[in-house]
Amino acid sequence: MVDLAAYVGLFSAALVAATLLPAQSELVLAGLLLAGKQPVWMLITVATVGNVLGSAINWWLGRYLEHFQNRRWFPIKPDALQKAAGWYHRYGRWSLLLSWAPIVGDPLTLAAGVLREPFFSFLGIVTVAKLVRYLVLATVTLNWIGGT
Repeated sequence: MVDLAAYVGLFSAALVAATLLPAQSELVLAGLLLAGKQPVWMLITVATVGNVLGSAINWWLGRYLEHFQNRRWFPIKPDALQKAAGWYHRYGRWSLLLSWAPIVGDPLTLAAGVLREPFFSFLGIVTVAKLVRYLVLATVTLNWIGGT
């Protein structure tokens, strides 16, 4: 039986976690994996799609709302954006493979928009990074934590 609430909750947590808002989706995914009520592949897919969509929102914000970055309410501080832009200039689009990483991942996806990374190359690299992260998390959760 499909538990729509579980999928919606996971999707929402993954989406918000990938935006500039502070949140995390790993615990939600791990809890659902350990509960064992939904197929693993479906949970990983839902988490990945939500997380990639959140990163796409960051890209869009960077691309179109850059002129708001000096406002008090803007969630990324100028130093963090500058640091992410530095990484992005140094390593190019492949720095997006770190889009899953805490602290630097969200500013990197915003910097990609500011620096005009083409959307489809952005989407491909970020999707690979997010999918691999959730695959590793699922493997660790099911084999090491759930298997004890």
